[in-house]
Amino acid sequence: MGYLKDTVKGVTWVGAFRGVTRVIAFGKTAILARILVPAQFGLFGIASLALAFLEMLVETGINVFLVQEKDGIDKYIDTAWVVSIIRGIIISSIVFIVARPVSIFFKSTGSLTLLYLIAIVPFIRGFINPSLVKLQKDLKFKKEFWLRSVIFIFDAGVTIVWALTMRTATSLVWGLIAGAALEVLLSFMFTRPIPKFSFEKAKAKRIVNRGKWMTGAGIFQYLFRQGDDAVVGKILGTSSLGLYQVAYKISSLPISEVADVISRVTFPVFTKISKDKKRLKDAFYKTLLAVSVLVVPLGLVIFFFSREIILIILGDNWLEAASVLNVLSIYGITRAMINPSLTVFLATKKQELVTLITFISILGLAASIVPLVIKFGIVGAGISTIVGTLVSLPFVVYYSWKVLSD
Repeated sequence: MGYLKDTVKGVTWVGAFRGVTRVIAFGKTAILARILVPAQFGLFGIASLALAFLEMLVETGINVFLVQEKDGIDKYIDTAWVVSIIRGIIISSIVFIVARPVSIFFKSTGSLTLLYLIAIVPFIRGFINPSLVKLQKDLKFKKEFWLRSVIFIFDAGVTIVWALTMRTATSLVWGLIAGAALEVLLSFMFTRPIPKFSFEKAKAKRIVNRGKWMTGAGIFQYLFRQGDDAVVGKILGTSSLGLYQVAYKISSLPISEVADVISRVTFPVFTKISKDKKRLKDAFYKTLLAVSVLVVPLGLVIFFFSREIILIILGDNWLEAASVLNVLSIYGITRAMINPSLTVFLATKKQELVTLITFISILGLAASIVPLVIKFGIVGAGISTIVGTLVSLPFVVYYSWKVLSD
């Protein structure tokens, strides 16, 4: 059975979702940038760093496991839900416990309230119905488009209203809390089966064993994607962190708006054809070509018009971010080109390769970031992300060839 039609439809719907959410996100960022100052974005950045780290630390790989599973997944839903709830409780508890030490580490007492508040988010997310993954597994991207669009719009609306009312960085967290609560509600309303509080040790063990490499990959991915943020926040302060994180979000458009969209759709498709290496290889090369055609022009626009982009979206107060945006656009292009290979590794159940590639990227980042940040400031942090990505590139090429040739 061919999946080209399903893939094209999936990319169309996921792309439409990204387009809608990106327009809303740009509008949200533009409004918030005129209400809040970079230092307030930096406070939120510290809180989100702590949350993201702990979410990666206890990543179970539930969604990846459920998509990879060839047989019906309904028998795993109850256990997966219980595992997800336990994970959420653990993350929330640890965030609450480490809130004060984290604020002391960054010398930012203002981040303490945000850290306590953001601890609520993983607790709520833990109750999301795991059946929601069936929308991706069964290529029902149209339904997923409407569901996730509603959640995103609600999140943005709550954030903006709170910011206009209170003019504090807590508005960014209240948006996350509102979005998480709505996602739990909608996951029970629109996906089946509805999970019961039932736990089977054997099934939980299988989920965790399959997901252990995703845990490792998640930790390493966090260190690569957030390690630069931590160094910037520690050495340069919250204002520089706010500037850097906003520039990073804009520069990652080639990843988030193209590569991630295509990967989300091709992952279940690659999984279905993973036993047929000829079809998988053909699908991989077509995906790589599509990513290249879309990513390179978008990345070049960001590279050549970084100053204009900052002025239009954020205003004069954020012009300092233009120089690092210019550098980070190169990172966005190179990272996006690697994504199809990582998707193939996951589809063929080679999670350990994703972990290895990410670990190698971290080594490149770790070796270069501190001296580069000290010498070049936030621009140095951007250069270090490019170094980390380029170091891993030969390994990506080698293992892609090996997996597709076996």
